[in-house]
Amino acid sequence: MGITMIRILNLNLIAASVGLLAACGSAPPVPEDQYYRLKAIYASEPLTTKPLAGTIEVDRFVADGLTSERAIVYSEIQKPNQVRAYHYDFWIKPPTVMLRDELVSFLRKSKISDAVVTPEMRVNAEYALTGKIKHLEQVRMKSGYRTVLEVELGLRHPNTGKLLFLDTYRLENDASGSSVAAAVNSLNTALSIIYSEFLTAISKL
Repeated sequence: MGITMIRILNLNLIAASVGLLAACGSAPPVPEDQYYRLKAIYASEPLTTKPLAGTIEVDRFVADGLTSERAIVYSEIQKPNQVRAYHYDFWIKPPTVMLRDELVSFLRKSKISDAVVTPEMRVNAEYALTGKIKHLEQVRMKSGYRTVLEVELGLRHPNTGKLLFLDTYRLENDASGSSVAAAVNSLNTALSIIYSEFLTAISKL
């Protein structure tokens, strides 16, 4: 093979490399990560009495599998036993912490007790409140989108272990669109309703 032929081959290789780089450069950009929060709105006036006098300690919620992680999850109505996670949409905190913190804020605004704290405060509380997240997801229906929020909430005396209250709340709510933001808005509504119902229940103990 002559020197001229070698130079031609080298030029062809360079041209091919440049073309490959140009093709890579034209690839669509990777989507940005998006972060969302859940917010429980206390829309009523504070209670005029303190049905649970003393201190309520709210522990970190528990959850299984994908529900406990920060990636927002979804399912399809045709495959109810299969749950998937979005790649670029996340909660700002793990749901087990986020829902706990929202419940603490919600109960403080209600004035149901003298104080509502988390275990980090290391105080002797008269009541221990625990929660388990069973469902927190967007559901793709055959027509439209929904969300499902299911939470188990319990209240007990920490010293005696006596169970004062235990119930599971489940709310399926229509979403206004297919976006994750629409699902978050729907879940915010559901969370506010569930916490309001829970507050009403424990106020009657």
